[in-house]
Amino acid sequence: MYEGSSDLGKRVERYEAALDEMRAAQQEIKNILHDQVLYDRWQQLGADLGFVVAANAAAVQAQSLDTNGHSVAALSETWAG
Repeated sequence: MYEGSSDLGKRVERYEAALDEMRAAQQEIKNILHDQVLYDRWQQLGADLGFVVAANAAAVQAQSLDTNGHSVAALSETWAG
């Protein structure tokens, strides 16, 4: 009976570890999508206000996504008045 309990315990540990990994991945994706939605909305608001998108906006957007959406400082350089 002890071997069965030990096996079950290991399975539960693996399940809990996999669940934690899935939650962490879900949070990362949520953060990336959240940043992308904010960026798109920011771009739309700028266009509505008459700002013109700078030529390097796609490169800046790609750079911000390359850093998992955590670098939004470069976004301030995408609009030219």
